[in-house]
Amino acid sequence: MPKAVSVAIFPNAPDSQMMMNKAHQQGREILIHLPMAPLSKQPLEKDTLTPSMSAAEVKRIVDQAISNIPYAIGINNHMGSAMTSSLTGMENVMQAMNAHNLFFLDSMTIGNTQSVKAAQGTRVKVIKRNVFLDDVQNEAEIRRQFERAIQLARKNGYAIAIGHPHPTTVKVLQQMLPNLPSDIVLVRPSDLLNEPQRSAAVSKPENVQLAKPSRKGIRMCQVKQPVPQIYADSMFKILGESLQTLPAIQFIERQYSVFINFYKN
Repeated sequence: MPKAVSVAIFPNAPDSQMMMNKAHQQGREILIHLPMAPLSKQPLEKDTLTPSMSAAEVKRIVDQAISNIPYAIGINNHMGSAMTSSLTGMENVMQAMNAHNLFFLDSMTIGNTQSVKAAQGTRVKVIKRNVFLDDVQNEAEIRRQFERAIQLARKNGYAIAIGHPHPTTVKVLQQMLPNLPSDIVLVRPSDLLNEPQRSAAVSKPENVQLAKPSRKGIRMCQVKQPVPQIYADSMFKILGESLQTLPAIQFIERQYSVFINFYKN
């Protein structure tokens, strides 16, 4: 994969350190794939953030996650429809992140996310997913979502896409990334931190970004701060999160998430 493809790593997975070191050695931007509570009822990862947690508990979990993944330059939510829609909960998250100079990449698992509002008054920059590549594990559908990201980049100047390292997703990306249109540039998440954020649709976890270079140009995510969407209403949101409880999906997600960012020339 091109180096501009970034990864989000679970802070408590058994192989997190190995994944982090490999990604860092390859020169990739790394994010923490931080578990956050969904609206649906299901087993939760260790140290999953919930709206009812105190500010001190949220800070403890965020600090520990950053300690586990020290090369991370940003945080991205795993699931989180309940947590990200809680203003108080997300304010606690942003306050905990504020001292670490990290950005927040909102997976947009729910439409009324409070991430941007919660970050006001802090140094935390927020970027949002625009497309989920592999809600449907089908090559044709993944290609369609990839093309959709490109069209969004052309329309809005950039787009962020998220996807998981499923064999089908990897195959499509390996085929399509080397053949991007001439007006599209692959960038890292951090390159989009200064771009005005537009609303994104709800979907599932795994992400690709398309961006249009401004006069100053756009770059890619780095290890210190801020970036990416799906189609679906709250019913699809809950369904998508429920699917993640399947053993095969959980195994793959524990590895890492991949982030692809494109820039419109």
